[in-house]
Amino acid sequence: MLAGLAEGLDFATRAGLDPERVIGAISKGAAQSWQMENRWRTMVDARFDFGFAVDWMRKDLAIATATADEIGAALPITEEVEERYAQVAAMGGGRWDTSSLIALLQRG
Repeated sequence: MLAGLAEGLDFATRAGLDPERVIGAISKGAAQSWQMENRWRTMVDARFDFGFAVDWMRKDLAIATATADEIGAALPITEEVEERYAQVAAMGGGRWDTSSLIALLQRG
């Protein structure tokens, strides 16, 4: 969900749209979430010095993928998101909030 939100906010910003208006339009339907409501502005402002850390998320994702391997479940999206968090950690964002996925898009 955070990956989709990051992409949507980056897309809106690059398209010259007002992120607040975009969030206002999409947050009233099925796309609404706690993350969208509470993190969209800090994502746009590239403020990540709070919340659940990327390192902690990577630990949890590693547990999930190891368990999936044990039981024969496929988690391709989880694995892709973990790779994105690994990239954030490599940028020095291991202690950033998990909403920092947008930083990968904002840098390039």
